[in-house]
Amino acid sequence: MWNNSLAVPRAPAPDSVAIRSLTLTDFRNFWSLSVALDVQTVVLTGPNGAGKTNFLEAISLLTPGRGLRRAAFEEIVRTGAAGGWAVAALIARNGAETRIGTGLVDGAPGEPRVRKVRVNGAPAASADDLLEYLRVLWLTPAMDGLFTGPASERRRFLDRLVLTLDPGHGRRARDFERLLTQRNRLLAEGNDGGWLDALEAELAACAVALALARAETVGLISTRMSEPAPEAAGFPRGRIAIAGEFDRAIFGRTAAEAEIWYRDTLRAQRPADRMAGRTLEGPHRSDLEVVFAEKDMPAALSSTGEQKALLVGLILAHADIIAKISGMTPVLLLDEVAAHLDPVRRAALFARVAALGGQAFMTGTDAGLFDRLPGVAAHFCVTDGELVSL
Repeated sequence: MWNNSLAVPRAPAPDSVAIRSLTLTDFRNFWSLSVALDVQTVVLTGPNGAGKTNFLEAISLLTPGRGLRRAAFEEIVRTGAAGGWAVAALIARNGAETRIGTGLVDGAPGEPRVRKVRVNGAPAASADDLLEYLRVLWLTPAMDGLFTGPASERRRFLDRLVLTLDPGHGRRARDFERLLTQRNRLLAEGNDGGWLDALEAELAACAVALALARAETVGLISTRMSEPAPEAAGFPRGRIAIAGEFDRAIFGRTAAEAEIWYRDTLRAQRPADRMAGRTLEGPHRSDLEVVFAEKDMPAALSSTGEQKALLVGLILAHADIIAKISGMTPVLLLDEVAAHLDPVRRAALFARVAALGGQAFMTGTDAGLFDRLPGVAAHFCVTDGELVSL
């Protein structure tokens, strides 16, 4: 059952984690690529369509889920390739090295291709195992509409944030979706007996654990974003919270009390849910609310620039928390982020990323955007699926 496992501990400085080499095979427009990455900041520039985002997507697949594009795995295979795709990396953590990899391989005869994960050459139980070695966060242009888009996108975004803190959250979210689907099917079949009772009890436990993990993560990020710390200068302070009838109902209850309440609610709402063809109450209806604190303005009503700055600030605050809780610095993937910030906030972004002490990959079409990066950076030009060191 859920426990307060995400409380920020008092711990020594986090271990520095970085990708020291990356190998791609038949991945998008990369036929075969192997590149050494011996610095903390990597800049990728080049024209649109050259493969900059594809490179970041490959790194994002070294963590559970479907990566920063959420593409079907079959779509990632290079056009014309005979087999699947593969991504492999050498991960360095305070001098210790681990080889991790993932890819799409042929299944059993007559079965579709499947994703496989390996750690030091041995099969891993699941992609969740990758979180032991690497935590990855990303910002992409597709996320610019997060605050004005559907609530489902914000829930997915929030669950990704929780997952990078709590490796068990992916399984928790999958179990909840599976149980919810089973309940809806039983209701559609007219089932109203002990089988449904048992399933709802399991669903209630899973739903409460899911919601409490989300709430814990949101609380940590909100606290970090509200701190007037010098390293947070340049980005607006924000307030974030989870909104939803389910979340209001369980607030202040113990986990056991919340489970009983939701189990009773599910039973009482069977007729309405059966008529609606879906479960009307639960954490699958929750939303993430973000407010521009200085103006007390919902992010959805703020300017485009303010929304971008709030989103960047949220991700950077989360990166701080990952480092403290997991004991390792996260890898940041910042796709075309610098181009959409004014010079002051761009400089603040570079300074903040450097202060995090982790590895960052940044892309842009204009190399001049990165002229004032602090420290040493590796700069590659991406052209037609190839990387050229500059």
